[in-house]
Amino acid sequence: MNEQVNDYAPMRMPPVWGRVPARNLNFTGREGMLERLRLNMDMSRTTAIVAHTNVPQALHGLGGVGKTQLVTEYAWKYRSSYDVVWWIAADQPALLSAALAALAPELGLPPASSVGVEESAAVVRRALQQGDPFDRWLLIFDNADEPESIKYFIPDGGPGHVLITSRNTRWSENNESIAVDVFDREESIAFLRKRLKRDMPPEEPDGLAEALGDLPLALEQAAALQLTTGMSTDEYILALGQQTRSVLTMGKSSEYPRSMTAAWQLSVQVIEERMPEAAVVLRCLAFFGPDPIPRDVFRRGNKTAGIQSIAPMMADPVLLNKAFGELNKFALIKVDSLAGTVQVHRLVQALLRDALSEQERSKIRHEVHLLLAGGAPSDPQNTSMWRSFREILPHIEPTGFVRCVEGPARVLGINLLRYLYRIGDYTSARTFAEQFLAAWTEQSGESSPDVLRLRRQLGNVLWQLGEYAASHHLNEETLELMEATFGPDDEETLRVANSYGANLRALGDFEAARERDQVTMDALERKFGATYPTTLQVINNLGLDNVLLSDYQKARDLQNLTYLEMSSATGIGKLEVLNAWNGLALVIRLCGDFEEACTMGEDAYSFGIRELTPEHPLTLKTGKDLSIALRRTGDISRSLAMARDIHSRFHKLFGPNNPDAMAAAIALANTLREAGAIEEAFALTRDTLPRYRRVYGAHHPYTYGCQGNLALLYRRRGDAARAREEDAEAYEGLVSRLGANHGYTFCVAVNLASDFAAMGDTEAAVRQGEETLAGLRAFFGEDHHLTLAGAVNLAVDLDNAGMEAEEKKLRAETVQTYREKLGPDHPDLARALKGERIDWDFDPPPL
Repeated sequence: MNEQVNDYAPMRMPPVWGRVPARNLNFTGREGMLERLRLNMDMSRTTAIVAHTNVPQALHGLGGVGKTQLVTEYAWKYRSSYDVVWWIAADQPALLSAALAALAPELGLPPASSVGVEESAAVVRRALQQGDPFDRWLLIFDNADEPESIKYFIPDGGPGHVLITSRNTRWSENNESIAVDVFDREESIAFLRKRLKRDMPPEEPDGLAEALGDLPLALEQAAALQLTTGMSTDEYILALGQQTRSVLTMGKSSEYPRSMTAAWQLSVQVIEERMPEAAVVLRCLAFFGPDPIPRDVFRRGNKTAGIQSIAPMMADPVLLNKAFGELNKFALIKVDSLAGTVQVHRLVQALLRDALSEQERSKIRHEVHLLLAGGAPSDPQNTSMWRSFREILPHIEPTGFVRCVEGPARVLGINLLRYLYRIGDYTSARTFAEQFLAAWTEQSGESSPDVLRLRRQLGNVLWQLGEYAASHHLNEETLELMEATFGPDDEETLRVANSYGANLRALGDFEAARERDQVTMDALERKFGATYPTTLQVINNLGLDNVLLSDYQKARDLQNLTYLEMSSATGIGKLEVLNAWNGLALVIRLCGDFEEACTMGEDAYSFGIRELTPEHPLTLKTGKDLSIALRRTGDISRSLAMARDIHSRFHKLFGPNNPDAMAAAIALANTLREAGAIEEAFALTRDTLPRYRRVYGAHHPYTYGCQGNLALLYRRRGDAARAREEDAEAYEGLVSRLGANHGYTFCVAVNLASDFAAMGDTEAAVRQGEETLAGLRAFFGEDHHLTLAGAVNLAVDLDNAGMEAEEKKLRAETVQTYREKLGPDHPDLARALKGERIDWDFDPPPL
């Protein structure tokens, strides 16, 4: 690990090499600092292995002293010692999760687009700590000015290295740090000789270095100016002296070295004389963030209204490219042709902004807002546009974009939230949404159309974060405001109404949700037609409402319609298609057609893997429902393998309190019970039930359903009295919330009869069984699988009660129906033939 590389000969590149700037072929000096840094790195690796803690190495110093250049050279020089080198721009804490999460696919981990940015970043951090799959890694956090802002993102221990650059000296308090100062004089002279590529008497570079205070960035710009213009060193020093006197009269803060300010002014002055258009472009670039700026913004935004200063250059691509080239020659910007970006050093940006009046700053900043809005992609649903959104995002906060009141800027603001929502970065989406909401409400009032559209996006984000109460409150207010502002039949109003239906489902008020969604669907059909994308999404939700109310045939008709229409409609994304596809598979299963549900579920799951990646949350939901269908067919081995895998992925991605992770836990526990792993199933269900109570509330139908599952496991463990107690409470709760004629209520009622039988109370078991079977036949019909389970169990109780004739008749009828409905090989038929009871369980559908 201590190899020394002193030339630029080809070397082994790490398998993972991400976002590292191009190597500076003019890098000079700093050998002692590089060697010290390398030694510190090796020592930190030893500390991490022994003490299980990682000691970051921090380089701190004044802007322009070359911290970034130094760590860039370190990464290139020692690249063969690492398997992973990953560069993170750390100046905006809100974007750190996304930057770290971008490493996930390179490590073979779930991408942020499929699992959410926060969880993806956490998984990456854990993988680095564990050294799996790579133990030789280097993370570089560039421009991390506040230690607290990146503390969470630094792996706590692990075999790799962490390198930080910062202007903040506080890094020296609790970390290994190296103060980076200006060049010593020998380094300055060596740099100038190498950069200017000509022989010089010793006093020439010495005098220039003296005049520039040995500041690397100033030396770079001075050399670039001389090379480009042919200016001699004496002429440069004379001009520099004049600029320095100008700087001293400006009364500027001492935050920036006078030598740097003077060198910058001189370069800009020459640019003004050679190509005034380039100077205009440079001032525009000064108001972006310090991250790379996508050149596509200028290409796509060439017709943006309201931009005056840079409009002529954007209308002439040749002129614009020439301006970029000229600025690059003078080292005022850095052009990366391969990445399609330009970048300006943050110090140069600050100097450029400070040289302008407040009126000039306000004007250019506003034009940059319009340029970002005009140059941004327009469709966040289009995955091919996600890279463009990702490149724009780092410039939103530095430009003060949130304060722009122009319509196009607000359209971009909402599209950025939609993009973050689509890739699963709900935390960043919430942060930006709340910032936009505060600013826009202050500027335009709470009834502004833009504010209302923004509130709808925030309501969706809160829903995905599992903050159901906050989402419900916000959507309820937004719906009322939209009805007053847009009218009740406006599409935006109806979209919020659709979201409000989901809020009602989360509250467990399934009937109110169906009524709301029916009204919304009718309004959309009247105005836009039955096959309009928004209409289809509401029809899909209406199908779910009917699932939750146990009207499975009505739900099947709606889901079938939605699936067919979405599969051929325009304006429908792959997410919506898969959601409808899985919804159809789910309701087919609930209708009792288990084999068909497996076939449909297999196709849907394959579509999710193929089109949305195996780790996408919707793919995982589809896999969870497929595991349930497999369990219903009796394929316990495959069902268990899939349920374990899906539960593990959900748990790792979102944690145990996420509704999808909780549903996956219930699916796994039910399959474990069928596989005979009663104790494991019991432990998992007992752990999950309190989570349902916290997330949904103690009286939600899903909570009672899970309580019924726990009761079943108590009985299977031999505690029939506790099982009856839990089932009785769940039954009463479900009756109060959903009524006696509901699938969830019937499920618990079937098991309650089994509890009585296990306690030896045959009379109560028969009474409960007869009452339940009568209700099942009236509600679901004679051949529904839950009706058949109730009949099998009642036959067992009739036999125990000595009612032989009734038992034989009921068993014969039930066995015949099982053969006709489910086929001769279904495990429930085998149980019926053996005189065994059939237990029933609850699996919560997605809301």
